[in-house]
Amino acid sequence: MREIIENYHADAVQSFRNYKKMAERAIEQVSDEEFFTLIDAEANSIGTIVKHIAGNLNSRWRDFLTSDGEKDDRHRDTEFELIDDTRESLMQFWERGWQTLFDAIEPLTADDFALTVPIRGEPHTIVEAINRQLTHYSYHIGQIVLLAKHFRSADWKTLSVPKNRSAEFNQFLADKQAAGETADSRHDSIEQYLDEKV
Repeated sequence: MREIIENYHADAVQSFRNYKKMAERAIEQVSDEEFFTLIDAEANSIGTIVKHIAGNLNSRWRDFLTSDGEKDDRHRDTEFELIDDTRESLMQFWERGWQTLFDAIEPLTADDFALTVPIRGEPHTIVEAINRQLTHYSYHIGQIVLLAKHFRSADWKTLSVPKNRSAEFNQFLADKQAAGETADSRHDSIEQYLDEKV
């Protein structure tokens, strides 16, 4: 059981890092104007999504094992309002939020996984709490990627295997494996392929 917990823990940490990197590689492709652009009246801008994820990160992961994940000082509704926010200030908020997550999750021990933590008063196992946030962040990061790709259009630098290149990517992986070369994660394999072949 301990080995399963340790494997899950390592994969969860790596998955959070991969999603953070994916979002940032999309964000770096858009202009300041596009960062704050709404595509319709009900949409969120990339900047708003960044602010919301950062607010959630700062609330959920601060004092993770010892307090409710919905902190009293969080004002969720204002995360969807841009008031004197700049791209720089929002990305600093984003960075602080992610650091809070990694500071909380990386030191977890196998024994910690026997604990429960509350979110809005509802008890969660550690696995449930991690999965809840991992799926939530990936949902919003998908929105960021979609918006950035929309704005860049033909100039978009892909973050995954390009269209009509799956066979080439599979051969790239086979060649690396035959040479005894392995990437640190499945996402690193795609990044290596994009750097070398695209």
